[in-house]
Amino acid sequence: MAKRTSGASVVPSESSLRGKDSAMTQYQPNNPATSAQPIISPFERFAMAPAAQGLYSPEDEKDACGLAIIATLRGHAGHDIVDAALTALRALEHRGAVGADEGTGDGAGLLTQIPDEFFRAVVDLELPASGQYVVGTAFLPVQESETLIAVEGLEALAAEEGLRVLGWRKVSVVADLVGSMARTSMPQFRQFFLALSEGEEANEIATVLDSRAYRVRKRAQNKLGVYFPSLSSRTIVYKGMLSTAQLEPFYPDLSDSRFKTKLGIVHSRFSTNTFPSWPLAQPFRTIAHNGEINTVKGNRNWMRARQSTLASP
Repeated sequence: MAKRTSGASVVPSESSLRGKDSAMTQYQPNNPATSAQPIISPFERFAMAPAAQGLYSPEDEKDACGLAIIATLRGHAGHDIVDAALTALRALEHRGAVGADEGTGDGAGLLTQIPDEFFRAVVDLELPASGQYVVGTAFLPVQESETLIAVEGLEALAAEEGLRVLGWRKVSVVADLVGSMARTSMPQFRQFFLALSEGEEANEIATVLDSRAYRVRKRAQNKLGVYFPSLSSRTIVYKGMLSTAQLEPFYPDLSDSRFKTKLGIVHSRFSTNTFPSWPLAQPFRTIAHNGEINTVKGNRNWMRARQSTLASP
């Protein structure tokens, strides 16, 4: 594993983290009397990167990472697939890096199917059948006042998009495992459970759920500054500014024998000329890559150019 001796050890000020483009109007569905405040983008709030300066520009960032995929053809989920995926992740230590404090990884993560049996055992909620509810881990602000605003805003957005809030779960983490830089930018972790409105029926429930959850997730990021590694009826992502060896002990959920899946995708990040970030750890929601998507800027611009022709039901 590579060790960073400069750059990543610098802790930028809060003002430099915000940058020029982070001011967004705070979403206040039920409190118009409260004055609007700027919202910090989650890609800046939960990161160690400074604003563009000198020869450094976030536009030029690339990574060099390692990834692995494991799946079973036996037809049923098991915790052994989680174990095998985490073993593969630890074998990718040489494809990751750590900061100068030796405890802050560039990023590591795991994508699995929704562990339905596990959630039914650990949450005191009436969950619908597997595949008929959405769950995702929200990266929330640390300040309680900001967390409350974000939670209320998320619940309001869900209602606006036709989803019923089933409840929340605080995700257990072992924060002492990570280095000072990772702790400085670490968010709160809470899982958000959603379902269709009471009495509503749909022919393809998973498709309807994921379509509405997508809109909640995008609006949450743009209006509230809340980041979801995933918000889906099918898959869930556990990730962070961690090393490959830290992921499992940091998230005790992953060691629970009831946490079962048929597949696992793991990723070890090496930020070759970038700064580590909690949101930019991988896997992402539908992809894990080595950071060399050379057309990514063009892809984004083409999509922005077509936004006026897109529609969402």
